[in-house]
Amino acid sequence: MTLTRPTDGTAATHRAVRRAGAGRAVAVLVLVALGALIPLLGPSTALHGTGEAGAPGAGGIALLRTVLFAALCIPVGELFVNRLARSVRGPFPEPAVTPPAVPGTTPPAAPRSWSAYAAVAGFLAALALASVVATGNRVPSGPSDIDVGGLYASREGTLALMEVNAFLVAGMCAVSRRPGTQVWPLAAVIVAEALRAHPTTEYTPLTGSALTLVHLTCASLWVGGLLHALRTLRLWRGGHGREAGAALLGLYARVAAVLLAAITATGVCSSLRRMPPGTILEQLTTTAYGRVLVAKVLLVAVVAALALAARQRLRRAADPLTACAPARAEVVVLGLVVAVSALLTALPVPIRW
Repeated sequence: MTLTRPTDGTAATHRAVRRAGAGRAVAVLVLVALGALIPLLGPSTALHGTGEAGAPGAGGIALLRTVLFAALCIPVGELFVNRLARSVRGPFPEPAVTPPAVPGTTPPAAPRSWSAYAAVAGFLAALALASVVATGNRVPSGPSDIDVGGLYASREGTLALMEVNAFLVAGMCAVSRRPGTQVWPLAAVIVAEALRAHPTTEYTPLTGSALTLVHLTCASLWVGGLLHALRTLRLWRGGHGREAGAALLGLYARVAAVLLAAITATGVCSSLRRMPPGTILEQLTTTAYGRVLVAKVLLVAVVAALALAARQRLRRAADPLTACAPARAEVVVLGLVVAVSALLTALPVPIRW
């Protein structure tokens, strides 16, 4: 047996890859920390000068809902993009731990799944939110304040328990031999969120729940799908994988255009239901909900511009995969949109009929 030492060039390449990986990890941690400031500090900032009273612990609740929404987007996006990828490359087995792609070789079929980790995060966030509901929508000061049995006595408590159990089942499905079955518990989470956002005391609550159901489903497909598509393209960058990657990104872009249209339509309708046309201009500046809604609209406009730039590169650039640059920026801004959307759920809703 002959032992060979790697050449200096190979060692330098490995060091460069390690440095790049460490740099990306640090950048992700910084972005996550900055994103967490939006739900934590957002309620007090948005409520300043409006005369409205925020719920106790609104910042913490907004942060938990940010985690919950992100935990929903990741597995939904994986299921969505894996389905698109099958139409590009044909059926492939569920991903395992795979090494980085090497130019000139066949790339792995799919990146390692994050669904199980997302399910754990979603379960913990949903459990914490359920504990708040169990104390009468107050932040519990200790375990003795939590009335678990009381959750079954209210609609909001039942929905909170439904989300906890759904994330638990989704996690078990994610590590099973048929991870595609997690689509059903994930759908249960979306239904529970849609019903929770529109209590029975609201005018036409079923209409509001239907709008939220479509809005949240499309947003989860868009956000989680783009994240997983970019992760997949990193593995497909070698050999013929570049062609398949460009085809996958183009296919995702066509579906994303429809998702954006649905998100815009349902978002406008939901806003008009809560802020009728005669008062919407005033409420956009005088209520916390309106101010945060304006911030969300501006962020979505930035996302749309980045998506358009990526689409133009896919069509006209010599190398279609240069579209990944604006797509990565789009993922970052979408993360901010998720945080702002979670913040909206923790603010008083200005319903005026």
